[in-house]
Amino acid sequence: MSPVADHDPRGAGAGFAAALRTRRLARGLTQEELAGRAGLGVRTLRELERGRVARPQRGTLTLLADALDLVGVDREDFLAGTVSSSPTTLPLPTAPALIGRGADIAELLDLLERAELIVLVGLAGVGKTGLAHAVAHRVPGTAVSVTITDVSQPTDVFAAVAAVFGVARAEELPDRPALLVLDGIDRSHRSAVKAIAWLRARAPQVRILATSRSPLAGVVPGAVDWRVEPLELPHALGPPADVRRVPAVALFLDRLRQVRREPVPDAEIPAVAELVRRLDGLPLAIELAAARGRVLELPELLSRYGNRVLDLAPTDPDGQRLRDAVAASYYLLDEPEQAALRRLAMFRGRWSLELAEALLGFNAEAVLDRLVGLGLVSVRGPGDLRFRLLDVVRDFAAERCVELGELRAVRLRHAQVITRFVARLAADLTGPASGAAVSRLDYLNSDIRAALRYSSVRDPETALRLAGAIPRWCRLRGRDVEAHQLLRRLLDDPRTAGCDLHVRATAQVAAGMLAMAHGRGFAELWPTEAALEVLAGLGDTSGELAARAVLAGVWQAVGGPDESRRHNEAMLGLAIRAGRVREIAVSQNNLAWHDIRAGDLATAARRLTGAGRRAVEAGDARVHALAQANLAEVARLDCRFDEAIDLARRAAAASAEIGDPTHRVRALGTLGQALAESGRLNDAADVLVELAELPGSAGMSAMIGGYLALARGDRPAAATAFEAAANHLAGRDDIRDVLEALTGLAASADPATRQRALEDLDGICARGRLALLPRERALLAGTV
Repeated sequence: MSPVADHDPRGAGAGFAAALRTRRLARGLTQEELAGRAGLGVRTLRELERGRVARPQRGTLTLLADALDLVGVDREDFLAGTVSSSPTTLPLPTAPALIGRGADIAELLDLLERAELIVLVGLAGVGKTGLAHAVAHRVPGTAVSVTITDVSQPTDVFAAVAAVFGVARAEELPDRPALLVLDGIDRSHRSAVKAIAWLRARAPQVRILATSRSPLAGVVPGAVDWRVEPLELPHALGPPADVRRVPAVALFLDRLRQVRREPVPDAEIPAVAELVRRLDGLPLAIELAAARGRVLELPELLSRYGNRVLDLAPTDPDGQRLRDAVAASYYLLDEPEQAALRRLAMFRGRWSLELAEALLGFNAEAVLDRLVGLGLVSVRGPGDLRFRLLDVVRDFAAERCVELGELRAVRLRHAQVITRFVARLAADLTGPASGAAVSRLDYLNSDIRAALRYSSVRDPETALRLAGAIPRWCRLRGRDVEAHQLLRRLLDDPRTAGCDLHVRATAQVAAGMLAMAHGRGFAELWPTEAALEVLAGLGDTSGELAARAVLAGVWQAVGGPDESRRHNEAMLGLAIRAGRVREIAVSQNNLAWHDIRAGDLATAARRLTGAGRRAVEAGDARVHALAQANLAEVARLDCRFDEAIDLARRAAAASAEIGDPTHRVRALGTLGQALAESGRLNDAADVLVELAELPGSAGMSAMIGGYLALARGDRPAAATAFEAAANHLAGRDDIRDVLEALTGLAASADPATRQRALEDLDGICARGRLALLPRERALLAGTV
């Protein structure tokens, strides 16, 4: 039968068959895979490779060229049928347009000068293949690439290598320096290892750059594993121009431009940053998300995929889904390793080897080494809290946990492990180790929240232990209202009524501390008094000291001077007997308030100076900053404004450095008032701007506003500001602040308001046995 007219008259016969097979092997494809990609029957492809089809049709040639990803001259020759019967050296795939890999490429080029075999290891989708080809394009001399498939045999590898080097047999490989990229050796690990050993023995000048999801070091002598990490993420949201240059963001924007003509405005850059953070900088995930930008706006992308990134799939049905990419690495693990990964998926943030072993219940070094080697766990930063599961890995492992019915037990164990660890860490929240303890708790923030959410429903006693351990940290991070509400719910939960007395008493003291921070201390006053009795009866010195400090502060705020002094003096005595230097400093600092209440500023200053020395001796920067801030306040009340300004600036800076927003507000309040009272109005206005960024600063801001208005002669504005200050400060740490606000109101208001303010002022002075200072009497008399 004669060939039909649309056959190419320059058909290649046996020469075409050899060239077709060479190109297929070079692409790492089986006959079945190539036939499927080209839309041909497997039998047809076999006949073509056997040379039994003399003249392939032009349409068949085009389908095969597309399936083989042929480009340039090689594609033209293939379509024209001018192919040689001998194997042909195929070019490397087109150099990929990589973003954010410049340092990686430079490091690998340097390493290739010293190493014969480098294996790029990492999670599927992290960009190993693209990086390998980018490096190969920059290597001087010959560089070729072969893809390994899951059915590759050693002989297939030899044949493909021979083909790409342009020789008939692997034994004829060139005796000259060259680079061979072996992509995906984990797909047929045993065959690849055998082929690598054979090639290194017979072609020693050929260096090999391989890609794999699993390490090769230890399996092949001399192999160097080089882990490919996800792209760098934006750690903080800076100017849009800077965020755009961060590699993960830059990759997303580059890929988005390929499907969407409109540029991304600066207003949407925060959404891009949040999305790539959720995608963990994984190139495959970023490219899949960007492809969806053809039909979804950025806020829609973040809303739709922000919490289910595993659902990202390619627009091309033959492409790789993100879920499949993660699953491919997960199933490289044996069952005990998979079980360990599922348990580790309960961690939300960074974790340590110690935490991992507490959760798993066994020595985890080997398991962690395996997970890190496969790219499932990232290791970043110094210190022990340096391990972290990629979000996509954690989501996949958590899904498997649900499917296997393990989730409830593992989440409860996670909550218990976090509780024990945090309770031990919380003991360091006072003293010289406080900065490190706060930092470690910050790293564990998401795990603490997750543990509290779950255990408050499933195991409220564990939640009570955890919440009761961290009130100081919650105050430092401005979460006093949220934390107090949770503790109150847990203490009122009938399921905690019969739990350990010490646990309940400690949690109650924590609730009192948190309530006091936002003016709700009176509601916790009597339950905290009862908790003090329990802690004292149990001989818990630390618990008793903490309870008395809270109670002294609450009584001070609500106008109970005798009760406040009683608790402070009892605290001082107990601290002296126990040799607790820090608590001696705290009680001296608190007792200075009683000296101020009586108008004895000189004694208060001496007491605060001693408290500061004790705080330095104890190594507690926070208590030292507090004593300094209170010294500044004494100086201001004594009208020594320059001294007050200097001390308050130092106290505010120290509070900012140690991350104590509550006492930073106090120091800045003193600073702003001293500046306004001394006539430095512009500087005082600058302090107001700084205060506006801090929570709980409304009262102090209003006080500064009142003094600024007085200095400008605007008495109505001053009256409004002082009245607002009195309302904000009522029930807070110091009833004397309310006294000062009412003094300012009485001095600046209309006669009716003045009379009401004076009546309130008399009541506060009588209830708290407070004495007006000379500066306040002068203000009321109109001589200031």
